[in-house]
Amino acid sequence: MRRFATPAAAALLLVASAASAATQQGVSAVAKWKAMDNCTKQAQAAFPDFTADAEAKREAAVQQCFEAGNLPPRQPMMPAPPR
Repeated sequence: MRRFATPAAAALLLVASAASAATQQGVSAVAKWKAMDNCTKQAQAAFPDFTADAEAKREAAVQQCFEAGNLPPRQPMMPAPPR
């Protein structure tokens, strides 16, 4: 039984250390997504109406918040039409 426990423990330790090293990018991405969500929530609270004017102001507020937080811009909701 002891012969099996030592390699199994070593393999478990190796997998655990590899998993913690691989998640640094994930932690960074989640932090950025959370900051982006907060920007969107603040803009929605500031301009809650669903008029074209409020939507334009809301989008401008989101972009300003993204720039202030050094966050990446949002991708368009729909792809550009083919040429």
